[in-house]
Amino acid sequence: MNLLLIGHDANRAGAQLVLLQLMRLLRAQNVTMRLLLGEGGPLLADYQALAPVTIWPAEPAHVVGPVADKVLGKLGVWESRYRKQQATRQATLRQELNLDGVDLVLVNTVTSARWFGQLNLSPKVPVVTFVHELAMSVQMYTRPDELRYLLDRTTHMLAVSKATANYYMEAHGFDPARITLFTLIDTPRLVQNVDRAREADGAGLVRQLGIPPDAILVGGCGNAEWRKGNDLFVLLARLVANMAPAAPIYFVWVGVPKGPYRDELWLDVQKAWLTERVHFLEPTPDVLMYMSRFNMFALTSREDPYPLVVLEAGLCEVPVICFAGAGGSPELVETDAGVIVPYLHVDAMARAIVTLAEAPEQARQLGQRLREKVLERHPAEQGVSVLLNLFTKLLNP
Repeated sequence: MNLLLIGHDANRAGAQLVLLQLMRLLRAQNVTMRLLLGEGGPLLADYQALAPVTIWPAEPAHVVGPVADKVLGKLGVWESRYRKQQATRQATLRQELNLDGVDLVLVNTVTSARWFGQLNLSPKVPVVTFVHELAMSVQMYTRPDELRYLLDRTTHMLAVSKATANYYMEAHGFDPARITLFTLIDTPRLVQNVDRAREADGAGLVRQLGIPPDAILVGGCGNAEWRKGNDLFVLLARLVANMAPAAPIYFVWVGVPKGPYRDELWLDVQKAWLTERVHFLEPTPDVLMYMSRFNMFALTSREDPYPLVVLEAGLCEVPVICFAGAGGSPELVETDAGVIVPYLHVDAMARAIVTLAEAPEQARQLGQRLREKVLERHPAEQGVSVLLNLFTKLLNP
């Protein structure tokens, strides 16, 4: 089987890390594959170690040059020269990806619809789309025409959670008979990474932030964007400080790069007199070293289909506090592995944090149960087996 994988970039984020785990598992099964990316990123070398990678070529600024293009336009031949240039680029890409020899395509995230729609694949090639996005992300990262084309071409859909499957059934009319719930986590590798993080000097990293050793750490993790609720994380810290001013509760978010949005968030932190209690850290591959030191994890996302960070928190035995109606995390957390509060009920989330801070044994038990559930529900071998069986079925209808 010649498998073409399509991803939107190589940034260190949930869907991209899941794709990397998927490629490792497929490589172990000797699956021949090639990866097409819309853009590069920090994970590019990791992808390249597993399969040939093609990055979508950037659109040339000019057909010939700024002056020559104006001349071609006046002569009325610019359009034909442009179409010829596009056809040449398309033929080169088609040859590099061996599109005529592809047996099956796996599109990782609907954001990749932008590139999928330009490949002109044979209608006979089965397409599996792995959806990680809900309504907000769809609106932010896709165009309606590109998404419609991808969904119309999708032979089978993999959905990371029930909430995600329901969204595509209800909002886009996708046939539920062609949806499989599928959450892939390379559990053995992640467990090894967690164990190494626990053995490393994560406490030293925390001390470097000026946080005392007896602090109760509330963690956050993810991209710096409105959907992830970084602003709610600051509000949460303010409410907790109001409810328990004497408690040594500190807030650490991993994944906020320097830039205007971080500056805006930090202005709120300063005006709320929280500069000692709230810390924003840049994206890092050492995220598990911080995660393993958290006492609880606050998932402030307004929308998150089934975030990898919740699974990582579980394996670190860190209980999760999340919003109902914000995605699939409540399907794992339930009532025995953390706390689910009403959507955007930040004060209820703050009360849950204070309660768990005052009951460390309860927090520990919730974290242990979350780890058990991750291991029970997401064995890696089962995940890749489900996928390979699906591929076989689609290739031999």
